[in-house]
Amino acid sequence: MKATSIFGGVQVFQIIIGIIRSKFIAILLGPSGMGIAGLLQSTTGLIAGLTNFGLSTSAVKDISAAHSTGNSIRVSIVVTVFRRLVWITGILGAISTLVLSPWLSQITFGNREYTYAFILISVTLLIDQISSGQGVLLRGMRQIGYMAKSGMIGSVLGLFTTIPLYYIYGIKGIVPAIIISSVTSLMISWYFAQKLGLKPIYVSIARTIAEGKDMLKLGFMISLSGLITIAASYIVRIYISNTGGVDQVGLYNAGFAVINTYVGLVFTAMSTDYYPRLSAVAHSNEESKEVINQQAEIALLILAPIIIVFLVFINWVVIVLYSTKFLPVNDMILYAALGMFFKAASWAVAFIFLAKGASKLFFWNELATNVYMLALNIWGYYFWGLSGLGISFLLTYMFYLIQVFLVARLKYDFSFTPAFYKIFVPQLALAFTGFMVVKLLGSPYSYSIGLLLILISAWFSFKELDKRLELKSILTKHSQN
Repeated sequence: MKATSIFGGVQVFQIIIGIIRSKFIAILLGPSGMGIAGLLQSTTGLIAGLTNFGLSTSAVKDISAAHSTGNSIRVSIVVTVFRRLVWITGILGAISTLVLSPWLSQITFGNREYTYAFILISVTLLIDQISSGQGVLLRGMRQIGYMAKSGMIGSVLGLFTTIPLYYIYGIKGIVPAIIISSVTSLMISWYFAQKLGLKPIYVSIARTIAEGKDMLKLGFMISLSGLITIAASYIVRIYISNTGGVDQVGLYNAGFAVINTYVGLVFTAMSTDYYPRLSAVAHSNEESKEVINQQAEIALLILAPIIIVFLVFINWVVIVLYSTKFLPVNDMILYAALGMFFKAASWAVAFIFLAKGASKLFFWNELATNVYMLALNIWGYYFWGLSGLGISFLLTYMFYLIQVFLVARLKYDFSFTPAFYKIFVPQLALAFTGFMVVKLLGSPYSYSIGLLLILISAWFSFKELDKRLELKSILTKHSQN
């Protein structure tokens, strides 16, 4: 909860900056511009997924384990090996994008007009990989304060460096903005990583290969599963672009940005501390079960009131964040918001595969998920357009929760506690009621009933959090101080 509160605060700050940024981008670029930016980034994301070997996730486990020994030499060896792998994979990604740029433009946009754009942003694959590597060091060594500061500074600089480009150059400013954002992120992450005081140490090539083998083995499986996720998302965007146009891609990107950025802030805040903490107790099924349930409960208690706010005030949320041009995504967000309940629970459980180092199990689990997610996305968009993508998101995470629960139960004797169900069922019921109220009733009735549902959900969450954390006594102490 401590880590969540720190990063939650950072996320709230970043959301405020993000709202300002999104508003400017929506007005200056419109759905079409957002669609172009989304296609460029999803394409380079696909190449990154092919070449980064999942090091940003797999290495956290190794660095966290080395740090827990208290042996500075061991930490330096692991970090040196990791940094070498980061440079190698980053250069591989940049060269691949550079060489394939004409074909990437043809596949993504149906012409070669964006070849030069891909050539220019190819360097960001190296920059982003190095930047991500610095973030892994901070995360693996549990430097929550540095990570929080890095996130806040990055948000502010990102705002002041990219918006002027969009204002002056419009759509032509997209590529420079992507490059400048990457460079800014690298500078900030490098600055804070230097504060760790890690001493350079000589590591032979043979030792590098020996130490890096496990990182790459787990990372390769993570990379494959991540690649499949990115590829599925890429295929969906290409399908939407060919069927409905670039504008529809922009609306799709904007809608899921609302869900993943603003509602999903809890996942970002929690995952920073959760994965290393779960990895530390992964040797014990019983301790892992306890940590997973704690995480799932806290995630739901924090998420539920936020989700219901988005359900009830969806019109105003979209208008404030973007503009009236983006209102067609309302229905999609409504369905996807309900899906976040199932994502929260499944997300907490799925980390056990990584914490246990079960790379093959993790890969096959994610492969199966992405196959039916892709099928559901195409089916949903074909029949119901953008709304169908929201329905497919909801169905996907319902299936995914059942899937990861059964696998974790069979492999690691996992089960949800009664306390979890006492939170999940009432909060989901409140959210579903809010969903139906918004769908069936017009304003002002939906607002008045919805506000009541928000208050009930918030009261329920506070009551349950107080049982676990004694929030009242903490608040009383702060007020006295």
